[in-house]
Amino acid sequence: MDDCVSVTVWGEFALFTRPELSVERLSYPIMTPSAARGILDAILFKPQMRWHVRRITALRPRFPPGYPEEAAREPYRLLQVRRNEILGTIAPRTVAGWIADPSTFEPYYVDSSGRDGPQGEKRTQRNSLILHHVAYRIDASPKLTDRANRPRLPPEDDEDRGPDTVAKYVAIFRRRVEKGQCFHRPYLGCREFACQFAPPSAADEPLVDWNLDLGVMLYDIRFSAGGVNRPGFFKAEIKAGVLHCDTERPGPHGEPAVTVLGWDNPGDAS
Repeated sequence: MDDCVSVTVWGEFALFTRPELSVERLSYPIMTPSAARGILDAILFKPQMRWHVRRITALRPRFPPGYPEEAAREPYRLLQVRRNEILGTIAPRTVAGWIADPSTFEPYYVDSSGRDGPQGEKRTQRNSLILHHVAYRIDASPKLTDRANRPRLPPEDDEDRGPDTVAKYVAIFRRRVEKGQCFHRPYLGCREFACQFAPPSAADEPLVDWNLDLGVMLYDIRFSAGGVNRPGFFKAEIKAGVLHCDTERPGPHGEPAVTVLGWDNPGDAS
């Protein structure tokens, strides 16, 4: 497909949190479409386009020397860790009050300084089941938004010149992946789990023996200007190591196009 781009990503740790757990975190066994979109946005984000994830393929990870062979043969590996997390966030109204009257500023302690208890004033420790040593190939297509081919407020750079087309953003993305360029470091579900990325190569080994029905999985979250964010879900199934998540085209093994549940227009994955 001329409008499709591919990128291989890998890392030591990953956490694609299941939304049904409200406190401690449990990862899906494979990357979610929303996490894939986040990686693509980290490499190339423009208001004139958005990413439409078509499929995620699980690859054989690059294990370090001496890694247990029995664990390496598994399609995925879960590791239990205890992580420090912040209990809450600072409200924008509070920050605005500090700006208006700096004398009202109060430090937001999250660790040992000023702590009231053994864990810190605003810090808590929670268990997480995370993925250990993962690798994926993401296939996606850029889609033009309603801001495409409109006058730009900031000055155009070398990438912005010329009319906005799908072919333009495909070429930009491939060039940035080849050079290892990104707007911020891509990560696998959580920012502390940074990942590497590179163009796909013949050495990539898909997990063709992995088949798993995942049930209902988070597709993405639709953010609105009014502050109402609506999650969308879809029926997810791994076939021959491939998670089909294309809302427009059939999957590689004849699966029908994905239907997103929970959105007004299920086929619109914007």
